[in-house]
Amino acid sequence: MDVILYKLEQYEPVIGLEVHVQLATASKAFCSDSAQFGNLPNQNISTVSLGLPGALPLSNEKIISYAVKLGLAINCQINKYNFFDRKNYFYADLPKGYQITQDNRPICIGGSLSIKLADGTEKEIILNRIHMEEDAGKSIHDMDDQYSYIDLNRAGVPLLEVVTEPMISSGEEAAAYLVELRKLVRYLGICDGNMEEGSMRCDANISIRKKGDKTLGNRCEVKNLNSIKNVQKAIEYEIARQIDLVEKGEKISQNTLNFDAVTGKTTPLRSKEMANDYRYFPEPDLLPIQISDAYLEEIKASLPALPQQLFIKFTREFLLPNYDADFLTTDKAMSDYYLEIVKHTQDYKLASNWVMGPIKSYLNENQISFLDFKIPALEIAEIINLINAQKVNHHQAKDQLFNGLIKNPELKVKELLKELDFGVQVVEADLDSYIDATLNKFPDKVKEYHHGKKGVLGLFMGELMKLSKGKINPKTTNALIIKKLESLK
Repeated sequence: MDVILYKLEQYEPVIGLEVHVQLATASKAFCSDSAQFGNLPNQNISTVSLGLPGALPLSNEKIISYAVKLGLAINCQINKYNFFDRKNYFYADLPKGYQITQDNRPICIGGSLSIKLADGTEKEIILNRIHMEEDAGKSIHDMDDQYSYIDLNRAGVPLLEVVTEPMISSGEEAAAYLVELRKLVRYLGICDGNMEEGSMRCDANISIRKKGDKTLGNRCEVKNLNSIKNVQKAIEYEIARQIDLVEKGEKISQNTLNFDAVTGKTTPLRSKEMANDYRYFPEPDLLPIQISDAYLEEIKASLPALPQQLFIKFTREFLLPNYDADFLTTDKAMSDYYLEIVKHTQDYKLASNWVMGPIKSYLNENQISFLDFKIPALEIAEIINLINAQKVNHHQAKDQLFNGLIKNPELKVKELLKELDFGVQVVEADLDSYIDATLNKFPDKVKEYHHGKKGVLGLFMGELMKLSKGKINPKTTNALIIKKLESLK
């Protein structure tokens, strides 16, 4: 591609995203077929999924409540009267010849989601709408040289399509938006957010225009992007491709594109459809949906604390750094575990350090989620309280208490303390003799300290840990070593 970097500064990308959020329901949107992922092909089907004549759909109430949950969480206007439409097109993975969706009266209008970029910039991404619809089946093109196979397990699985206004300006912004949306649907418990399994799929509508222009350029839609990294890469490539065409005096054709993650390039799939190509009309087999104020209040009351609310709580009430608050709110199970710890200790920062440090490291190394972590939060709080009471040091807390609980999660910290028979037990007379022995062992290092090399304190502390078998308070001991060294000048 011949795009010169400085040309990028002359153009403004205009990007809108359509994210398909697969809802975590047990059954499909309009029938009782299983919506479970990973079953053998064409197992989760029935007369409704197959679109057989005479088969009638019936709305799954769960998808309505999930749509309202998401709408309320991002401050949408809820359409109290809405209905389904038929979107007509013919393709092998859509047996009925139409998709049940919402066009004229979607369940949610407007709303916004705040994103934060790497440089700290914040931006509010405005939504156009959220509507309910069913998924199509899956076409498989790589199992036979002559034929494509169709798996209809996914046909009829419930989706929410979350549509932004065309106000995203870069691949980075798009990626940040997807991170926040995925975090939100996971907090709400309406979707697992696993893009690799197709639980979230993204279509990106991309156009460019010269800076200062008001007219939008021809847009291209990149379909079915299945990872956040690929969304960013596809957008960045497509922006550069379109600028290159314009600079050469060529026209941008309004196409639907595929993105190849291996080559990092987009290629045309077909010409872009227009809304009137789908011949939308109200779905005659499903009644309109009427939502009462009481129902809205019931859903609102069921909403959990959401990431942005928790961020404010962690930074303003618990006085945690922004980094800690961002980290702790990336996963609902993690923030729930942290909140459970701080019910039993007031050291919010040390609790954060333990969640982000030893606990998260252990979970990552063993590929375990916070949901499957066996140590009760109360026991972690007990360890933190023991550290603050100077009854154990950090070394003992992590290497012996925490690891002891890992081996036997049913143990209590108090039981483990008795079993290990340790604590900060060294009396002052013994500590003085340990310090004398340490300094006598390293006379050269004592001289280095007196010449300004304060780093040797770590060596002295290490030796004292060995002599005392870890049964010292590091903070108190460090002060005593310095006092002793100063007296030897």
